[in-house]
Amino acid sequence: MIGTHQLDDNLRLAAFALALIAVAVTGAMVANQLSLGLAVAVVAAIIIFTFSFISQEIALYILLFSMLLGPQFAVGGGADVTSRGRGITLRFDDFLLVVIGLAWFLRVAINKDFGLFLRTPLNRPIAFYLFACVLATLNGVYDNVRLNPSMGFFFVLKYFEYFIVYFMAVNHLKDKDQIRRFVITMLVVCFFVCLYGISEIPRVDRVSAPFEGEEGEPNTLGGYLVVMLSLVIGLLATQGSFKNKLSLWALIPFILVTLAATQSRGSWVTLPLVMMTLIYFSKNRLAIIIPLLLVLAVSPLIMPKSVIDRASYTFTQPEEEGQLKIGAVKIDTSTSARVESWRLILTQDFARRPLLGYGITGYAFVDAQYMKVLIDTGIVGFVAFLILIGTVFRMALNAHRSCSDPLFRGVILGYLGGFAGILVHALGANTFIIVRIMEPFWFLTAMVIMMPQIEQQMNLPSGKVDAAR
Repeated sequence: MIGTHQLDDNLRLAAFALALIAVAVTGAMVANQLSLGLAVAVVAAIIIFTFSFISQEIALYILLFSMLLGPQFAVGGGADVTSRGRGITLRFDDFLLVVIGLAWFLRVAINKDFGLFLRTPLNRPIAFYLFACVLATLNGVYDNVRLNPSMGFFFVLKYFEYFIVYFMAVNHLKDKDQIRRFVITMLVVCFFVCLYGISEIPRVDRVSAPFEGEEGEPNTLGGYLVVMLSLVIGLLATQGSFKNKLSLWALIPFILVTLAATQSRGSWVTLPLVMMTLIYFSKNRLAIIIPLLLVLAVSPLIMPKSVIDRASYTFTQPEEEGQLKIGAVKIDTSTSARVESWRLILTQDFARRPLLGYGITGYAFVDAQYMKVLIDTGIVGFVAFLILIGTVFRMALNAHRSCSDPLFRGVILGYLGGFAGILVHALGANTFIIVRIMEPFWFLTAMVIMMPQIEQQMNLPSGKVDAAR
């Protein structure tokens, strides 16, 4: 038996060596014909592929850093066009996912014990939603002249690349130490993002994440910071989650200042529900309520005028064409445009294609997740989306009830608050298809989904743990 295992290990090592040599030779041949920048990219891809094959954990760390700190590239129309759904924005982690995914598939092909997709309660809802989007887009290609087939195909791929992050994470997570390391990594990345945002305050009106071009996407950064703020508060409010919580306390001012500097009203409006969710599910409610009351008490004294003006801008914008009026109250043009798009969808356009919608990229840009899902994928896709997010919430709630480990309870508490926040954020943004929010969110989802199983194994005798593995 030992000889057989040793032979299998040798075969795997030989297969890896041959694959690495083949990739290296190919890379060298290709790099010889490319510019310096592309040649460096090829070499970097080979290095990342190698490390990813050797250790999936290294690959996940690379992804965690690239989620918010990786550059993006606009293809087919520039940044403004890509943000409006008619171009393709490629980001560094798009390429990373391809490279790391290939390494992952090769590992599975060589060693079938690794498994490709671990069976979780979210597999079917994810598959159902993916199927609905593909079906709606194919239907849109068939009889919708506005839908470009290649554009729709690439957008469907981009919409679901964060699910690859989820499956890679659930396949790898096995013990508490891994979760602790990944949580710390996410907090470190958040700190770097906040440092960058704060450094941009003197130069820009609204800060956004690194490498987002001249326009930037402040609302995207705001949504991400809401999730991370909730995670930090969840850890702080849970006794025993971290031995030394000083670093967590120190991170909160950085997040709050950066969140304020985004001037994202759609992110700010999520905070009341985030805090109510955290208070409701926390066993140590005073640890949240007392600091919250202190912050509310001093905020009028320290709040910058630009933040106050931005918060009131919805109702104080000077009169312009396109503003909606509710009685004597006028609403700013940005909010008015969203409300008007919702009205057109619900009263006119949805009725024309109610079952499968117009397909991904088959309809005009809609800056609201729920309306976009409804008009793009129809009733079928909207129901699939509701099933998916409903299952996510149910599994998080089950994890909250079943887990007793302080670290797990802190992460789950923060996750529940962040999840409530992005549900509100999605009223005025395409939150569930914004990669910079969804990649960290689905990584956290993977951790929350695996926590009950990991804790159950932690409580087993050592012999039974080995047998379970």
